[in-house]
Amino acid sequence: MVDRASRQLTEALGLVAPGTPLREGLHRVLLAKRGALVVVGDDPAVLSICTGGFLLDAEFSPQRLSELAKMDGAIILAADASRIARANVHLVPKASVPTSETGTRHRTAERVARSIDVPVITVSEAMATIAVYRNDAKRTLPPTSFLVDRATQALSTLQRFRSRFDLALAVLSTLEVEDAVSLRDVVAVLQPGEMVARIEREIDEYFVELGEDGRLIGLQLAELAGGVGDIVRLVVRDYVAPGPVSGRNGVEQRQSDIDRARVDHALAALRSLSAEDLSDPITVGGTLGAPVAAGGLDGALEARGYRLLHRLPRVSDAIIDRIVAQFHTLPRIMGAPIAELEKVGGVGEAKARTVRDGLARLVEASILERYE
Repeated sequence: MVDRASRQLTEALGLVAPGTPLREGLHRVLLAKRGALVVVGDDPAVLSICTGGFLLDAEFSPQRLSELAKMDGAIILAADASRIARANVHLVPKASVPTSETGTRHRTAERVARSIDVPVITVSEAMATIAVYRNDAKRTLPPTSFLVDRATQALSTLQRFRSRFDLALAVLSTLEVEDAVSLRDVVAVLQPGEMVARIEREIDEYFVELGEDGRLIGLQLAELAGGVGDIVRLVVRDYVAPGPVSGRNGVEQRQSDIDRARVDHALAALRSLSAEDLSDPITVGGTLGAPVAAGGLDGALEARGYRLLHRLPRVSDAIIDRIVAQFHTLPRIMGAPIAELEKVGGVGEAKARTVRDGLARLVEASILERYE
């Protein structure tokens, strides 16, 4: 429910992002030092609370919106804001709908948004601000310069966490081929990886509100955060705690196949951590589904091999799953002769050599990185 409400508010903010005709029209109202009440949606539920005014059904333009705002009534737009349906309308939502607003225009806007699932926008003449209402949510639009500054700061922070993530990932790769991984090394990847995801979601909100002004920020975000989510998921698949899980009709499945539901559960647990818990290595390690062993964070772990196998060219996900199901751990996969790899379903001699040679190159690369 929270995700749905967040998406709906994001969609509403996209309608009034800089560069859109609706935002330009609202900006004109602000410059003219007037107020406005705009409902984006003209379905029967909206029309049922409209009285008075007059029917327009005219193509939307910023200039028309600015002129119609000279009248005190609400302006009703089509759901995609492409047409002006009605103007100078009096809205009569139920008085029993709760509202925390004090001004007449804003009280009406909040009640309409809470009672009908449509975006409602107000322009405050006194405060010279634009506010967007959707269901129970309200967002007052900050100046574009403020959003750019916040997004730039977030990008700088994202870059630092991405650097930490890449460094920890390189160390983990080296330790995996040497079969010397500890829980601490895995946590060192999950912590900055989750921070990258959280900062990415924050910048996404700025990106939506910035509209055309956020294109460069969007490009930087794609470059800095690209692929991190997929890598974190593969790391979790490699190290999530083993054990049987219940399948359909209560049938037990082997955890050697890394049941997708268990991986999803671990990722959800990681995402739900507070900022304080995310900084605690033991708590982060616990999201993998098992209590920290007697060895603590330095307890030895074995990778299953999903992540490194995904780095090999021309090896499909299905083949990777079969290889891991057959050998269970990365050390066994790396030590398997070609003849044993060929016994895996769908792996012929050529593919077996690809896997064998590809892993050998990864070992060589990790050794070079270690001693450079």
